[in-house]
Amino acid sequence: MDGTALLTITVLAVFVGFEVVSKVSSTLHTPLMSGANAIHGIILVGAIIVAGQAADPWVLAVALLAVVLATANLVGGFVVTDRMLHMFHAKKDAARTVTGPKAGSK
Repeated sequence: MDGTALLTITVLAVFVGFEVVSKVSSTLHTPLMSGANAIHGIILVGAIIVAGQAADPWVLAVALLAVVLATANLVGGFVVTDRMLHMFHAKKDAARTVTGPKAGSK
């Protein structure tokens, strides 16, 4: 595959990804992001494969940029998921404190 085709695929993927993500409401964005971490991993593997097959220096530069951005996307997804899980954990602990036994009782 020549560099022009790879660049065209990358540009089209950016436009499609932007359109898809921008149409999701903010209340659904966090659960969808946590569920999409596997897809982000596949994107990272694809970017690494493209970087490994790059023959031209500018194709290699774009591929390495894709690897960096895919890595940031993957790590960001896990960070958001972790924060979301901690929010639910904090509510569970607060409910346990409120419904716990009264002071002084056995």
